[in-house]
Amino acid sequence: MEQHQWKDVHYRGTIVRVDYRAQKADGTTWLKYANVYLPYGYDETKPYNILYLMHGGGGNPDAWLDCSQIKNALDRGFAEERSKPFIVVFPTYYNLNPAERRSSGIDAAWENAQVFGFQKELEEALIPAVEGRFHTFADGTDHQALVSSRRHRAFSGFSMGGCTTWYAFMEHLDIIGTFLPLSGDCWVIEPTGGKEHAAETAKALAECVRRFGYTKDDFKLLIATGDLDIAYGNLTPQVEAMKAYPELFGDMQYVVKEGAVHAYEEVYHHIWNYLPQIF
Repeated sequence: MEQHQWKDVHYRGTIVRVDYRAQKADGTTWLKYANVYLPYGYDETKPYNILYLMHGGGGNPDAWLDCSQIKNALDRGFAEERSKPFIVVFPTYYNLNPAERRSSGIDAAWENAQVFGFQKELEEALIPAVEGRFHTFADGTDHQALVSSRRHRAFSGFSMGGCTTWYAFMEHLDIIGTFLPLSGDCWVIEPTGGKEHAAETAKALAECVRRFGYTKDDFKLLIATGDLDIAYGNLTPQVEAMKAYPELFGDMQYVVKEGAVHAYEEVYHHIWNYLPQIF
């Protein structure tokens, strides 16, 4: 790839909206959309790695783009060859119909149900809608095609998006090879389970890896938060407990950014720093 000077404003990716239908738990469907970042020079004849990047509680598919410089970071990172260009998808785990959303507040149990419920939609609706349209390493969108291309697919998220990432790890380890939970612990035992039930949470994650028949060599875990982030006290005990399984989590990375609080403007730096390692 030719080295570009960042001052050249032409080397910028584009944002494309993808509409799709997802099935609710009751069998009815809802119309949703995701924002898809296509790197500068996207070439339909070439396969691309792909990252799914989830927002935090109360967010939507526009949250990362509205609240941080993530697009600029991707543009610059690819122009400076920190990583080969890849596609980034910004979805939502919420129902986008205002009439079917909570009117106020964020209830932990309700949020937990939303992020867990999204896992079915991820494989059955979102991935086919995106990877059926853009050229990734998947030779089709059926399950076996996704399994065969798992090393070229990553999932990340901030806050409740971090919780979503842990659920994706547990449910879709066979179709996703890299996970970047940012400022969010795993709620499989209970909300804030990373703090209150760290050992049980780590055990559940370990059992998941064993269920898929994998070892630490079969996936990447790139974890991050800030030392002033409200998630630090929940995520850190979980990470420490996971160290009891070196054969499974011995290669995970955990970065704590000094002075960083719970905000998109802080966590997008972790995507920037991890760029060379995601794929």
